[in-house]
Amino acid sequence: MNENQLSGTAKNIAGKAQEEAGRATGDARTQLRGQMRQAEGRAQDMYGQAQQAAAEGREAVREISDSMEDSLRNYIETKPYTTAAIALAVGWLIGRAHRPF
Repeated sequence: MNENQLSGTAKNIAGKAQEEAGRATGDARTQLRGQMRQAEGRAQDMYGQAQQAAAEGREAVREISDSMEDSLRNYIETKPYTTAAIALAVGWLIGRAHRPF
């Protein structure tokens, strides 16, 4: 849980208390302010959740790219002749692609 989620939850709870206080005293303005504070708290909490999901997504992508890099490095080190042949074929295809037949 990050700072935005904690702050949003706190605002939401304070807004509920303020709304209930307004309801108990019959003050519509206090009730409305409490509802507005709750909405602000929910929005901030959702923003915090989005930040957390983005951070987790970045970490997952980083792990996948590291894994792919390790796999490619291992393949190149264990099969250097096959790698050279593949590189030669790809280079030939790229060179051949821009020429008319």
